[in-house]
Amino acid sequence: MENKQLTLKSLLAIALPMIISQASETIMLFADRLFLSRLGKEFMASAMSGGLTFFTVVSLFGGIVGYSNALVAQYYGAGRFSKCSQSTNQAIYLSGIFYPLLFISIPLVYQFFSLVGHAPEQIVPEFSYFKILMFGSVFFLLRNSFTGFFLGIGKTKIVMVANIIGMFVNIPANYILIFGKLGFPALGIEGAAIGTILGSFVIFLIQLSVYFSKKYRDLYGTGHEFKFRLDLLRKLLKFGTPAGLETFLNVGAFNIFIQLMHSYSADIAAAVTITFNYDMVAFIPMIGLSFATTTVIAQQMGANNSAGARLGTRLAMKVGLSYAFVMMGFFIFAAGPLVRVFTTGLPGDSSLIESTAITLLRLASLYTIGDVTQLVFAGALRGAGDTKYVMKVSVIIHWIFAGLSFFLIKVLVVSPVLMWIFMIIFVLSIGFVLVLRYRSGKWEQIKLI
Repeated sequence: MENKQLTLKSLLAIALPMIISQASETIMLFADRLFLSRLGKEFMASAMSGGLTFFTVVSLFGGIVGYSNALVAQYYGAGRFSKCSQSTNQAIYLSGIFYPLLFISIPLVYQFFSLVGHAPEQIVPEFSYFKILMFGSVFFLLRNSFTGFFLGIGKTKIVMVANIIGMFVNIPANYILIFGKLGFPALGIEGAAIGTILGSFVIFLIQLSVYFSKKYRDLYGTGHEFKFRLDLLRKLLKFGTPAGLETFLNVGAFNIFIQLMHSYSADIAAAVTITFNYDMVAFIPMIGLSFATTTVIAQQMGANNSAGARLGTRLAMKVGLSYAFVMMGFFIFAAGPLVRVFTTGLPGDSSLIESTAITLLRLASLYTIGDVTQLVFAGALRGAGDTKYVMKVSVIIHWIFAGLSFFLIKVLVVSPVLMWIFMIIFVLSIGFVLVLRYRSGKWEQIKLI
C-alpha cells in the first residue's frame, strides 16, 4: 500500500503541473478563436485550420527533439545526471538544424488549402496566419527541447510556471493586436499570430534562464556539456524519429479530416471550430498526462522496475478517466450555453452554426474516453521505447480514416454529423489497439539505454 501511495504521489507531482501547463495552452487557443469570432466566422475557422496545419508541419521535428523527455528520464532513473543535459543539448542542436527546413513547406500549404476545397475568402486569412506562425516555429522547437529536459527530471512545475506566464502575455497581446488597442493598428488574424509568437518567445526565455541557472549547471552540467555526442544524437534520432513521424503523420491525417469538414460550407466550418475549441478543453490537458506517463514509465524502466511502470500506467489511466467523465457531463448537459459563448458574438445569422455545434459537441462526449485511453497507453509505450509499434499502428489507422473521410465527403457526400460519428469510431479503435499492445508485455523487453 505504501508503494502505491508513493507512486501516485510521484505521478501527480509530475502530471498535475503538466496538465495545468497544457490547460494554459488550451486557454490561449480558446481566447484566440473567441476574439476572432467577433470579426466573423471565416476568421475563427481560419485560425483553426491555419493553426492545425502549422502544428502538422512542425510536429515531425518537434516530436524528434521532444523525445529527449524519455531519454532524459531514463538517464535520470539510472542516476546518470550528466547524460540528461548532454541529451538535451543534442535536441537543441537539432532544433537549429530543423528550423530552416520548415520553410520549404510554406508554398506547399497554400496549394493544400486550395486542393481540399476551401473558399478563397478563407484561404487568404488561414494562409496568412500559418505563414506568420512558421517564422516563430524555432521557439516551438526549442521549447520542446527544454520541456523534455524538465519533464525527464520530474521538474514539471517549471514548465507550468513558464506556460502560465506565457499565457498572460499571449492573451492581452492578441486582444491588443487583433482589435487595435493602445495605439496599435488593428491587425486582425495576423495580430493573433504575432501575439501567439510573443507568448511562445516568453515561455522559451523562462525555460532557457532556468536551464542555465546555477542550480542546474552544478547538478546536471547544463553550462558545460555543449559537445556533439554522436551516440546520444543517434539515440535521439533512432527513437525520436518514429515518435515525430507518428505525430506528423497522425496530425496530418487528422488535419485532412478537419480541412474536409471545413469544405462543406462556412457555417459547418464555424460549427466544427466551435466544437473543437471545447474538445481542446478535454484533449489538450490530457496530453500533459500523456507526457507525464512517458516520464514516469521511462524513469521506472531506467531503474529496471517494470512493476512500477505498470502501476504508474494504471494510476495514470485512473486520473485520465476521472477527468474524462467530468468533461462528458459538461458536453452532454451544457452544450447549448457553451456553444452560445461563440455564436452570440458572430456577425449575421448563426442558427445553423449553433444547432450543428450543439449536436457535434454532445457526440464529442462519447470519444473523450477513447482520447484518454490512447494518450495514456501511447505515453506508457513511448516511455519504454516502444515507439515504432505505436507509430505503425497509429499511422495506419489514421490514414485509413483520412482516405475514407475523403471518399465519404467528396464522393458519397455524407452529412457532417455522420462524419463526426465515423470519427468517434476511429478514435475508439486506436485506444483499443494500444491497450492490446500494452497487455502483450513486449514493451518490457526493450532497452533504451
